[in-house]
Amino acid sequence: MISESDIVVVGSGALGSSVAFHLAREHKGSVALLDKADLASQTSPRAAGLTSQVRRSDLMTRLAMMAVRKIETFARDTGERLVYHQSGALKIARTAEHEAQLAAEVARGRAVGVELDFVSPSEAKRRMPFLETTGIRAVTYSPTDLYLDPAQIPVGYARAAECLGATMLPHTMVRAIEVKNGAVDRVVTDKGAIRCSVVVDAAGAWARQVAALSGAHAPMVPTRHQLLITEPIAGVEPTQSITRIIDANVYVRPDHGGLMLGGYEERPLQYSMSALTSSFDIKDMPLDLEILRALAGRVREQLPIFAKLGGDIRVREHRGGLPTMTADGEHSVGPVPEARGLFVAGGCCVGGLSIAPAVGEVLAQWILTGEAPMDLSSMAPGRAGAARRDEAELQEACRLQYAHHYWETPHAPPG
Repeated sequence: MISESDIVVVGSGALGSSVAFHLAREHKGSVALLDKADLASQTSPRAAGLTSQVRRSDLMTRLAMMAVRKIETFARDTGERLVYHQSGALKIARTAEHEAQLAAEVARGRAVGVELDFVSPSEAKRRMPFLETTGIRAVTYSPTDLYLDPAQIPVGYARAAECLGATMLPHTMVRAIEVKNGAVDRVVTDKGAIRCSVVVDAAGAWARQVAALSGAHAPMVPTRHQLLITEPIAGVEPTQSITRIIDANVYVRPDHGGLMLGGYEERPLQYSMSALTSSFDIKDMPLDLEILRALAGRVREQLPIFAKLGGDIRVREHRGGLPTMTADGEHSVGPVPEARGLFVAGGCCVGGLSIAPAVGEVLAQWILTGEAPMDLSSMAPGRAGAARRDEAELQEACRLQYAHHYWETPHAPPG
């Protein structure tokens, strides 16, 4: 156990491991990456592992573009192998409102350099043969979007950080973050104290509790997200495009010969981590396959293959994680106002894994230079959209962000 480190990163998921790697690569001092469980073992490896470059804002779109480029060069940058499939992504509108949304997304993408345009329903079916075109009003296609097995990102970054000299501290529980004269002074763990001047709270579902150890406020709600992967299906190829259907809040992609299906339910299970025992692990979280069956029902016209779930089509894997939602749907990235030297990387709103390569780099630059490399004020942990509110109000705001994940205007999805 070490007694001192310049920087301590708490949480070894995609965000934490990315921050640790980029710090270790650029920083001449010491970096420690600690986790209450095995490294890279909680929500990140249970993610869907797909990118979406055109987001709700120009900032998020630029970061998502940057993340795709970093995934493309991951092996060269880290020395760790990473396999990905750049199959492109389809996004489908079945309503007039969402057709207009797609037009706005194309304009936003073009403005910042994303290759994105409308394609015909027949072209969409060529790129995803299991898609039926009846009822489709409009489809966009982003050729550079990609998907991958999600564990590769946190595992690869953690290994690369260790090779660069970072200290790995799995199975290390943070008990306190001590603040002296308004600044971080040390982290107290169940294995001893580590004196440090910077702490990065990338603790995922536990980020709010870790921030609170210093007296800081990081309002976010861990929210269960589930997906399933079928047994191999004849005709599935890895080159087939990621497919999203806006009004249904459902995504589909190939996965080792089968199809992955996930989505965003209207009443997701929300967690208060402080109410759970310290031994709780994401693998212990209860799952509900019926919710995914209901989501599959929303897209039965476009993806009738999923009507065979439980019959000719069997589920190979059913998994879920606890991504954190914020009240305004923006990530929470940057320094907290309550304690100098404490930074947050969380509030990923179910998009943390795919954007982590970019967030890790820009946050590391911010920490090391004292200045953000771009305007990240919309993600500031102390922003107005993440202001203090009572717990019931916070949970409802986060629920609405989750339930309308693909929607740019909040309306309830179909039941």
